[in-house]
Amino acid sequence: MASTPPSRRSFLALTGLTALSVSLTAACGSGDSGSGSGSAADGKVSFAWWNIATTEPGKSLFPQISSAFTAAHPNITIKTTSLENEAFKSKLTATTSSGKLPDVFQTWGGGVLRQQVDAGLVEDLTGVLGWSSDLTPVSLQPYQFEGRTYGVPYDIGMVGFWYNKKLFAKAGITAPPATWAEFLEDVKKLKAAGVTPIALAGKEKWPGHFYWAHLAMRVAGLPALQQAATTKDFTGAGFVRAGTHLKELVDLQPFQTGFLGAGYSTPGGQAATMGNGQAAMELMGQWAPSVQKDAGADLGANLGFFPFPTVDGGVGRATEVLGGGGGFALRKGAPKEALEFLKFLVLENESKLLASNGYLPVVKGAESQLADANRKAVADSLANATGFQLYLDQAYPPAVGQEVNDSVADLIAGRKTPEQVTKSITEAAKGA
Repeated sequence: MASTPPSRRSFLALTGLTALSVSLTAACGSGDSGSGSGSAADGKVSFAWWNIATTEPGKSLFPQISSAFTAAHPNITIKTTSLENEAFKSKLTATTSSGKLPDVFQTWGGGVLRQQVDAGLVEDLTGVLGWSSDLTPVSLQPYQFEGRTYGVPYDIGMVGFWYNKKLFAKAGITAPPATWAEFLEDVKKLKAAGVTPIALAGKEKWPGHFYWAHLAMRVAGLPALQQAATTKDFTGAGFVRAGTHLKELVDLQPFQTGFLGAGYSTPGGQAATMGNGQAAMELMGQWAPSVQKDAGADLGANLGFFPFPTVDGGVGRATEVLGGGGGFALRKGAPKEALEFLKFLVLENESKLLASNGYLPVVKGAESQLADANRKAVADSLANATGFQLYLDQAYPPAVGQEVNDSVADLIAGRKTPEQVTKSITEAAKGA
């Protein structure tokens, strides 16, 4: 599970970049303006690589891949900095504000990368990424703006429902629900059987945003979410309906006792409640099984996965997914060898990344290499996806993403109406 899940648990979005004060001259100038790169007269090249591989398997795997690359290219030196997610965000924010970026740096795409791109700090890879056709379109999407590509993915995932097959059977549920109406009926069946339907980390807010985001996708559709990002108006009927459907669920009181104060990976939190068999479902990303095991217990063969249901009357499809992943971007003017390294990391080491059980495929067809049934289910869903939406707290500027999380949390807690949620998000968007 690796280096990617902690980043999701910690929000993924780099905050504090809404007011970038940068010197574009410094940003686009020579590589030794603090970025750690340089080319010597003797042909030797060095570049800096910042990543968040402080947990396994990346902690061991990334240095192995880096060493293999430099062994094959003796003229290249890679200066690696591995930082825990929050420390990385703080350091990169400070570096960005001074107009400097490391040559190769961890990114999750979306609103923060867009800000860095708009500030002239990031290399446009569109014309030099000739091997992008080997990558899945879904994995590239978080790093693309107006048809241009600014990052290379090494991991991709999606959010869906993880469920306890044993508890479903206890409630007489024979197959996962395909529609929202069926989902609500199953929640009622689970409650009637004495089973807590859903585990939720209400304290951390971001897990709750998965519900509203999916419902907005299913009701209003992906184009509406994209349009709202441009018009900065989330008050449309489809977004209000998304909140109304979420309130339908909340009114059934489906969550575990004390969910408003529960963390995600903490003792007694969402993952532990699920892993310990104390709830039938959780809506979470591809890292869920590992965190369940770490925080609680391993459900093993009792654990299943299904995509977020469709909503009657909505325009969205079940094959349109909400997700995100990890990637790397290059600072403007980074040595071309840095991109060669990313090609080596992603294309030539895909099998190693997958075998580590810490990452999901970004190379077309690589999902066939997965043995674990649940990982394969997620990878197959991604491979067959007809649409993709980046987590809303990443897709939009940080202030807007935070408001989505805060307002949805208020709706779940009964403090805001569906209409108030859309108005608050709109106000944040217009002020961002």
